Order: sequence, then structure tokens, then C-alpha cells
Amino acid sequence: MSHAHNTDILKRLARARGHLTSVVTMVEEGRDALTIAQQMQAVIKALEKTKQEMILHHIDHHLVEASDALPKDVRDRLAEFREISKYL
Repeated sequence: MSHAHNTDILKRLARARGHLTSVVTMVEEGRDALTIAQQMQAVIKALEKTKQEMILHHIDHHLVEASDALPKDVRDRLAEFREISKYL
């Protein structure tokens, strides 16, 4: 499975890259530290959200989709695993 074909993940990464480029420019221009730190935090959050989406996509593809043949209690545990993973 390739995440390179997941357009949502690619779009999120492209936006984060653009935002990070803006932060680099801000540093080069000598902008104030508070503004730069705020923008850096926004980039970090964007990357964290993208990581979460990629992990959930991976879980869905490899675990949840493959669980159709499994007993209900196992499928329920997989659903719980997917749900708790959003806190990564």
C-alpha cells in the first residue's frame, strides 16, 4: 500500500510545506519571535494531523478492511484500536 496515492495526505503535506516555507522567510526577514513561534506551532499541528490521518488510513487499509472475516469481538477491538489511535 502506498500513501503516495492518498490525495488527502499529499494535500496536507503540500500545505504544511508551504506554511513552513513562509516560516523560514519570516525568520530570514527578522520577524518577531512570538509571531514565528505561533506559525511554527501551526506547522507542527498540521504535520501531527497529517501523521494521524496517515496512521488511520493505514489501520483502515490493513486491519479494518481485512477484519470482515474475523469474529465480532475481534472486529470490535480493532474498532477501539482505531478510535484510540487518534490520540497519537
